[in-house]
Amino acid sequence: MTTRTEKDSLGEYPVPADAWYGIQTARAVENFPISGRAPDRDFIIAHARVKIAAARVNARAGWLDERLAREIERAATAIADGQYHGEFVVDRFQAGAGTSHNMNTNEVIANLANVALGGERGVYHPLHPNDHVNMGQSTNDTIPTAIRLAALAKLTRLVSTTHDMARAFDALGAREQNTVKSGRTHLQDAVPTTLGREFSAYAWTLKRCARRIQDTAIDLGELGLGGSAVGTGLNTPPHYAKQVCTELALLTGEALRPAPDLCAQMQSMADVMQLSAAVRGLALELTRITNDLRLLASGPRTGLAEIRLPPVQPGSSIMPGKVNPVMLEMLNQVCYQVLGQDAAVAAMTQAGQLELNVMMPALGSALFDMMDWLTRAMTAVTERALAGIEADRDRCRAYAHASVGLATLLNRAIGYSAAARVAQESEASGQPIADLVAAHGLMDRQTFADLVARAASGDPS
Repeated sequence: MTTRTEKDSLGEYPVPADAWYGIQTARAVENFPISGRAPDRDFIIAHARVKIAAARVNARAGWLDERLAREIERAATAIADGQYHGEFVVDRFQAGAGTSHNMNTNEVIANLANVALGGERGVYHPLHPNDHVNMGQSTNDTIPTAIRLAALAKLTRLVSTTHDMARAFDALGAREQNTVKSGRTHLQDAVPTTLGREFSAYAWTLKRCARRIQDTAIDLGELGLGGSAVGTGLNTPPHYAKQVCTELALLTGEALRPAPDLCAQMQSMADVMQLSAAVRGLALELTRITNDLRLLASGPRTGLAEIRLPPVQPGSSIMPGKVNPVMLEMLNQVCYQVLGQDAAVAAMTQAGQLELNVMMPALGSALFDMMDWLTRAMTAVTERALAGIEADRDRCRAYAHASVGLATLLNRAIGYSAAARVAQESEASGQPIADLVAAHGLMDRQTFADLVARAASGDPS
């Protein structure tokens, strides 16, 4: 590999000759060969936008030469538009607070700008990564700001995906609103319900999860940018914090504003943790719903088999013709992984010390992973599982009319104790409740069937 030599406060160091990054990034690449994972795409974009906003405000204040500001903005805009992402090479597990990533961004922008101004890579003139690209900033305020901006971008996609899944369940609920089936509590026979009611309940739950995730956006929009190193605003122009948030709001389309206490917004990641907790809540509900669907689809002969999932691949290397609920199994695995990432976010949230939480690089990575994984997994399940669900209405009806739980419908007519004796007789003899009701002269078959239908539909009469 051909290299160029750059120099920093620690001395000289080789940098790949064709790299747009510089010496501090090269040192970090050697220091942190940990996960092999490059930075998150939304995070790269968010951090580049921070540099654009800062350059605009610094130029307006007269602190930054307008020509240099234009080149910083041009280079950072290219990054925000998706170019040069291969130049962001620092591992996700890196120096505390994210200094290595901040310098990775500063160096790429500086080199791009200097070449555009007629200079060369690695010779930081007329534009310097620290003096100009990083002007009025610190790792301590740019990294937590970029984490929040990236989280807001992912939040929008996750909420949209959650609503997509909810709409799929709503459609199933409407289609199967009259499909009577046995309810089950404690995995035992219970009173009748409908398949549509189960599906509609899943939709409502998901919409509530989406609302709770969306609600966290309010606090995430409060930024500590402009606090500089410890929240004092050292080395920033007058009114910098407010102006830089205004510029970022224009760049992102998000409702952004300076945090009332810039120091607090660098010490605390509690707002990020609240988003993580809301995503965890979604994962927990999805786990429950997914397990329900797997139970309802169990079979095809020896399980419940009340619904059929679309076959997407063979299910066994040894059992011919076997088809498994693979999409739902995948979603289960993702949900469990999300719970682990949320636990990591929680632990790192409390690990901040004094004026800074140095765990931010890994904290952000864990949050980004859980949101991306869940978004992709839910999309896949909605498209490849929910869209093709079929109900076995005959089986649902047969279970409903064979259920011992139908004895509950007799409570008002003969009382709880007498109804319990009918249930016990049904369980012991294997005779359906309807047959016993008719045999004992408690109610004719049609009247009882009508009672079952009304109970399933939620008619209290």
